[in-house]
Amino acid sequence: MPDLARPLLDWYRVNARDLPWRAPGFGAWGVLVSEFMLQQTPVTRVIPHLEAWLTRWPSPADLAAAPPAEAVRQWANLGYPRRALWLHRAAVEIRDRHAGVVPREVDALLALSGIGDYTARAVATFAYGDRHPVVDTNTRRVLARAVDGRSQPGPPARRDLAAMAAILPDDDGEAAIVNAATMELGAVVCTARSPRCEACPLAEVCAWRAAGYPDTGDDRRRQAAYEGSDRQARGAVLRALRGTHAVPVADVLPDWPDPLQRDRAIDSLIADGLAEAADGMLRLPA
Repeated sequence: MPDLARPLLDWYRVNARDLPWRAPGFGAWGVLVSEFMLQQTPVTRVIPHLEAWLTRWPSPADLAAAPPAEAVRQWANLGYPRRALWLHRAAVEIRDRHAGVVPREVDALLALSGIGDYTARAVATFAYGDRHPVVDTNTRRVLARAVDGRSQPGPPARRDLAAMAAILPDDDGEAAIVNAATMELGAVVCTARSPRCEACPLAEVCAWRAAGYPDTGDDRRRQAAYEGSDRQARGAVLRALRGTHAVPVADVLPDWPDPLQRDRAIDSLIADGLAEAADGMLRLPA
């Protein structure tokens, strides 16, 4: 395999975006919150929400002391609001199991609510500087092109971790930078639709470029359209609940064009713990 680490290191040190979670001393709690928020949400939308969240709850114990409803309200329009509940539960677990300190070990992080393999490794790597392969969608695209000569990555698989581990330097600090640099390259240069190969530090060693940029297909699962979906209805119900203590169920989105979809949205929010119903009233979780 060609040496990808050195050009990535050199490129990142000059071209890395100035993002809050990359600032020295940002802290493990800030990194954890940012990773929750960044799941399927663009960076530009996350930054103001992250700053407001950490101003209000600068530690896990601060969030754990707040009602879950406040976490859902503060999440606002970030989307996928179950992440707010999971983050609140994780804060309670950090307070109760780890004396209020975000754990460093991947296994301990994985045991927290809402944390999967990517987030656990990201916190251990970017907050604590430990050497782990960290793989997100952007990372997988860079590796698919530079190493495998494919135009797009396949579905996520455990082998992605081995592929990333294979390019990491032995030094822990440099390994963390290479993880971040690979993500950054995929986000701003080696993009899905319009890659800027002329600006890529891996151009000389990229297998996809050497093969003439073949279209090898894209078998990733497509997300359903948001407009008209149950997800849109769920978001509308939550918006109606954020501004009030409780509202009669019959008064929630009374003009929604599909009453059955509205009812499904309410039922699913209750099932997910994002809403509570009692005596004909609907509210955010207490």
